[in-house]
Amino acid sequence: MANNLVIVESPTKAKTIKKMLGSNYKVVASVGHIRDLPKSKLGIDLDNDFEPQYINIRGKGPLIKELKNDAKKSKKIFLATDPDREGEAISWHLSHILGLDPSDNIRVTFNEITKDTVKAQIKNPRAIDMDLVDAQQARRSLDRLAGYKISPLLWKKVKNGLSAGRVQSVVLKIICDREQLIEDFISEEYWTIEADLKSKRKSLEAKYYGSTISGAVKKVELKEEKDADEVLSRVDNKSFIVEEIKEGSKKKNPSNAFTTSTLQQEASKKLNFSTKKTMMIAQSLYEGIEVPEEGSVGLITYMRTDSTRISKVAQDECLSFINKNYGKEYLCPRNKVKKNENIQDAHECIRPTNINRTPHSIKDSLSRDEFKLYSLIWKRFVASQMEAAIYNTLNLSIKSNTEIFKTSGSTINFEGFLKVYDYSIEKDNILPVMNVGDNLALNKIDKTQHFTQPPARYNEASLIKLLEEIGVGRPSTYAPTISTLLSRYYVVQEEKRIVPTELGLMVNEILCENFSDLVNEEFTAYMESELDKIADGELYWKELIRTFYAQLAKELEIAEKKIKKVEIRDEETDVICDKCGRNMVIKMGRFGKFLACPGFPDCRNAKPLIEKVGVSCPKCKGEIVVKRSKKGRKFFGCSNYPECDFVTWNEPINKKCPKCGEILTKTSTKKGTTIKCSDKNCDYRENQAD
Repeated sequence: MANNLVIVESPTKAKTIKKMLGSNYKVVASVGHIRDLPKSKLGIDLDNDFEPQYINIRGKGPLIKELKNDAKKSKKIFLATDPDREGEAISWHLSHILGLDPSDNIRVTFNEITKDTVKAQIKNPRAIDMDLVDAQQARRSLDRLAGYKISPLLWKKVKNGLSAGRVQSVVLKIICDREQLIEDFISEEYWTIEADLKSKRKSLEAKYYGSTISGAVKKVELKEEKDADEVLSRVDNKSFIVEEIKEGSKKKNPSNAFTTSTLQQEASKKLNFSTKKTMMIAQSLYEGIEVPEEGSVGLITYMRTDSTRISKVAQDECLSFINKNYGKEYLCPRNKVKKNENIQDAHECIRPTNINRTPHSIKDSLSRDEFKLYSLIWKRFVASQMEAAIYNTLNLSIKSNTEIFKTSGSTINFEGFLKVYDYSIEKDNILPVMNVGDNLALNKIDKTQHFTQPPARYNEASLIKLLEEIGVGRPSTYAPTISTLLSRYYVVQEEKRIVPTELGLMVNEILCENFSDLVNEEFTAYMESELDKIADGELYWKELIRTFYAQLAKELEIAEKKIKKVEIRDEETDVICDKCGRNMVIKMGRFGKFLACPGFPDCRNAKPLIEKVGVSCPKCKGEIVVKRSKKGRKFFGCSNYPECDFVTWNEPINKKCPKCGEILTKTSTKKGTTIKCSDKNCDYRENQAD
């Protein structure tokens, strides 16, 4: 029988640690929280200095009984929940349930789940850190007060099922503010001129820069077509002289090893993972994967961190690996923590637990997505300790009469970290060898009209980057906050961009008008810094609750009288319900809008909302409409399905391919819009810069 009991949060983690500790230890899982505030009521005693009223979570009775029995049979008990504030709070709740003294040495944490780390930490237990527990209690209480006090007001004044939240509502405001900027944006016209030139050996493209009419070179903005025409009238088509050649070099340094937010951002950009998916996969990599000849082992360090710090041992191992596999010239040790008041620096960066466990050496042990994310983490960590990439640069200034054109090129001189982290390698742009005074031949010269574009809507990566910069929320809150906004239908995702719904805009307007502090970015960031003070033992947690609730209570009292009942009327359509004859209305669902009968619940008829794109099907001349996959992804198909099977992921446009005559489609990219033929066998493509 085991003399020692170790309690962790996850069954997977329990399985991994059990194999490392041996038969003298019984390792069990609490499966997350076992005590929490009740769901059915506020759960905070306003008359007793905001004392939380915790209860055992429903359904956990048998597990609690089992934990108590295991605890009675054990000489030593170790609480080994996750190494963050929430994990500390779970251990504190466990100590209460099991009748343990929090000041006893019963708490252990594992920044990485490897045999050496687990055994070392078990030998050095500590007391539960009540400052961390209080910081978590404060966050939970603040969120509960904001959510449970304001949400019922929204139910009463707007409709049931709505919610407000201390961080959630700020993020909604940020998304809605961006939408307002887009709506208010006034597009301005501008023009560019590009010359396709040719030297003796190779063609190159040069863009118009400015003029020397007034003497010195002066940059010129072409705001109207007449401006472009004036420039073209001054250009000598037979004379394009290389006037200046500047040779140089530039360095591109690697990024630091991952934090939670940078991992979420990079996984979104490079792997197309949602924040929720990224964290789920990272959790499995941290808790343990079965690896041949090693058994179950954690592959990465703890995935909730905002520090880029690296332990000396891990750094030395990484440098040794680089020296052995790539050479001494690639070494460049870095271990500086970015100075930022929002960084807690409680843990290391996210890194592989063993640098010699390369992605390809364990590929067979990982799922496809686990391999992708582990590769990203491993490569980013190795690259962070490597030399910068060095580029040779070449900048040309070309003169035609009084007008100046410029072009530039670069080639990689030394790969540096790009030898490993090859996700965004810049391709060589090699210019032909030229000398000052060379005359280049003109193939063609074109003027192009453009219009300035409004700011882009946020995607998950750009939103997380902003939240981190302004100090709203913490790494562990980003994924659940975005998920909540999506589940409430306050926002939807269209082509990976986050768009507020009519409901989201309405709720945001009500909150902005009546709860200014709740949706204020600076106030929310200030509250995060106050929570950090509690964690550092510099502030008593209930003082923060008292201050917050005093202001909230005033705003609630005023809002109750001020907010009038809002009647949300569903948009009526001319589609007739084929069951009861009523005009169907547009409703918002999990995957966007759909048609529903207004006679619900008597009539439960519902249909997909057909969104036409104004393009005829190339196969049967029916209407091409917007459709949704089972996972909610937008695609385009014929309205005559299943009789017609035309389908495409890219949006069709009312324009024919000049090469084969099929319809063209468009897709949005970071650099603009790509137009290409719907026929897979046709290679026609054109790019339109935003």
